[in-house]
Amino acid sequence: MKTIIITGASAGIGEAIARKLANNNYRVVLVARNKEKLAKITDEINEKSPDTAAYYQVDVSDKAEVEAMINQVKNDYGTIYGYINNAGVMLSAEVTQGDIESWDQMIDVNIKGTLYGTSLVIPDMLENKSGHIINISSVSGHEVTKISTVYSATKFAVRAISQGLEKELAKTGVRITNISPGMVDTDLAPDRHKMNRKPLEAEDIANGVLYALNQPSYVNVNELTIRPN
Repeated sequence: MKTIIITGASAGIGEAIARKLANNNYRVVLVARNKEKLAKITDEINEKSPDTAAYYQVDVSDKAEVEAMINQVKNDYGTIYGYINNAGVMLSAEVTQGDIESWDQMIDVNIKGTLYGTSLVIPDMLENKSGHIINISSVSGHEVTKISTVYSATKFAVRAISQGLEKELAKTGVRITNISPGMVDTDLAPDRHKMNRKPLEAEDIANGVLYALNQPSYVNVNELTIRPN
């Protein structure tokens, strides 16, 4: 059973990914800051699929915490096959508002959090000539609105990291996928119900993750953009 770490797994897209993968013969390691939510989701997964899920309370913007978690997962389960960078925050993002604390938090979680985990799992993946990094970006990493400047900048950065890794990991056996969701019906998007069309469900993104993971080893799905119809 392949082991996959999912950050930001206590709700929304991360939770949906964890449940989807556990239902499809993957061992899932849920990572987030909210221990109570993590424990509840993990228990529910294990009730349905025994010994399939575990969790660790981690702040992905703290490199030491991420490193300790990864080392513990390796000790507990051996090889880490997949790492899904889903943890993210979307806060006040207008430069004219000058909310530096929000900018710092988005940079720390969205960019540094992605880099820390990725850099720590890649060496073993390269040695094994197998593995899969999946970064959850956003359509805000393709387009910028007048209220999304800094948030979009962090998601552009996630896409840049993904595109760079495509080249760094070419012909190594390690795959990289960037997934850019549009508006999803989660608490991260408080204005989702103001849309004039139905927002995506978190499971729609989980289906995209499963699709990328389940391709033959010679197929690398580099980019998926998933938008409401």
